[in-house]
Amino acid sequence: MNICPRCRRPLEGDESYICCAGNELRWRCDDCRKVSEGFAFPYGMCPHCKGKLKMLDRGAIKDDLALEAVRKAFEIELGGHAFYSRAARDAKDPALRELFGRFAAMEQEHMDLLSKRYHAQLPVPSQDFQVDRAAIFAGVDRHPEDPANVFRIAIAFEQRAVDFFSAEGKRAPEGSAEHDLYSELAAEEREHVELLTTEYRRWQSGKAGIL
Repeated sequence: MNICPRCRRPLEGDESYICCAGNELRWRCDDCRKVSEGFAFPYGMCPHCKGKLKMLDRGAIKDDLALEAVRKAFEIELGGHAFYSRAARDAKDPALRELFGRFAAMEQEHMDLLSKRYHAQLPVPSQDFQVDRAAIFAGVDRHPEDPANVFRIAIAFEQRAVDFFSAEGKRAPEGSAEHDLYSELAAEEREHVELLTTEYRRWQSGKAGIL
């Protein structure tokens, strides 16, 4: 069995990989100016006030561009998990509560996969996440009284992730590690958009979900 020389975790196969173990980065919020430590935060937002975080004193890291691709992926996955978990807790419709609980589990599985693949330790998800944060990220108006609005927010931020990873992949040099990573991440998020869209249509027509 191959072992990562950096974090000593087992490697799957002989493919190239990125090890993010030990990369706890420091961030400062543009709004409240508080400093936070961690590899990634939901949507890159300040955990204290929802402001935009900026990295501090990052310095040189091997495979820097590829590492940035991984970190962005974790930002989005953390945000999706927090959003679905909160939506499940807030839903008054039992069917929606179960559905968004399954979406949260789906995001958790994806984070576990990314964590295993890239050897990154993630923070414990916050229980006080506000759904408004996802609406801000997705660019969709928040209407708490409308259950369908939760679907629209979810689809919009998954599509935004697809667009982001696709655009970054096109900018990265063909054949580079970051180009391959962004292509893989865009494909993952595209699958989420398709699944969410299908679930939304079935919910609108009163049919049971496919999850």
